[in-house]
Amino acid sequence: MNISSVIVIPRPEQVEQVLALLRVHKGVEVAAVSPEGKIIVTIEADGDSETVQVYETISLMDGVMSASMVYHQKEDEPEAEIFVEA
Repeated sequence: MNISSVIVIPRPEQVEQVLALLRVHKGVEVAAVSPEGKIIVTIEADGDSETVQVYETISLMDGVMSASMVYHQKEDEPEAEIFVEA
C-alpha cells in the first residue's frame, strides 16, 4: 500500500468545489484546510501506478491551480504493528 500526502492549491473562488470533488474521490482524505484555502490531502492506493493516477486526477481537477506531493511511503505490510522500544 502507498500512502502519500499532497498539498492542493485551488482557485480562491473554487475552494468549496474542489473540496467536494476531493471528498468523494476513492482513496483520498482531506486532512486539513488553511484559512487561505490550501488543502492537505492523503492518498491511499494499492500501488505506484494507482498513486500516480490519483495524483494526476487531483492535479487536473477543475479549479485546482497546483498539486504538490510532499510525502510518499510504501508499506509492504500495512496491517502490521510497529514496535518501538522506549
